[in-house]
Amino acid sequence: MTNPVKSADRTLDILETLAAAGPSTLAELTRLLDIPKSSLHGILRTMAARGWIEAEETRFRLGLRALQVGAAYLDADDTVGLLSGILDELAARFGETTHLGRLDGPDITYVAKRESVHPLRLYSAIGRRLPAHATALGKALLAARPPSEVDALLPDPLPALTPHTIVDRAALHAELAAIRERGYAVDREENTEGIVCVARTVPARDPAADAISLSIPRTRVGPSTIDEVAAALSAAVEKAASARRFL
Repeated sequence: MTNPVKSADRTLDILETLAAAGPSTLAELTRLLDIPKSSLHGILRTMAARGWIEAEETRFRLGLRALQVGAAYLDADDTVGLLSGILDELAARFGETTHLGRLDGPDITYVAKRESVHPLRLYSAIGRRLPAHATALGKALLAARPPSEVDALLPDPLPALTPHTIVDRAALHAELAAIRERGYAVDREENTEGIVCVARTVPARDPAADAISLSIPRTRVGPSTIDEVAAALSAAVEKAASARRFL
């Protein structure tokens, strides 16, 4: 008899793996998931029939049903709706990529974004996950938590995304203490080489779960850019807090 809990776990594992790895062959999914090929093929066939995945030649990818559920999540999210106009204003003012990110375990996930107007920009996508310790969004949110909780959240060792990523835990805690003091976080090419990012938390919950940021190529960062962006983010957060009080 089929174990429904095990089948549900496997179905979710397939969705999460395709979301992270992208289109994959049956052999690749078998290796990544450690599911017998015969069982995996049956689950994939059912998921394809329901629109959760699509078969493309020899590869499988997420289907339209996954997009519909993701869109429904964003449509129902009060914070995304509340900050939509604020993200528009920040993007229009600076012309740079603007994000709303959410802490999810040890990672930050982009839940909203506005594109830069410049050809040279940060590559990102809604739903993309990145290690929190290597992003301004993540560091701003980690700084809102006590050191013991930060240590419990983050992996050991800390992965390096670039040569600038902070991977020493003592150095990271010192950085988080500095963020608490000044009120905003800066990622100096720690996530992507050539990109500087500034972020502030959105204090809707305690501790904060969301933050907003601007990402700017290093070549467009002048002596006062970080201070100007940090001040604009502070004003945006205050505006969001005021708007929330009237909801």
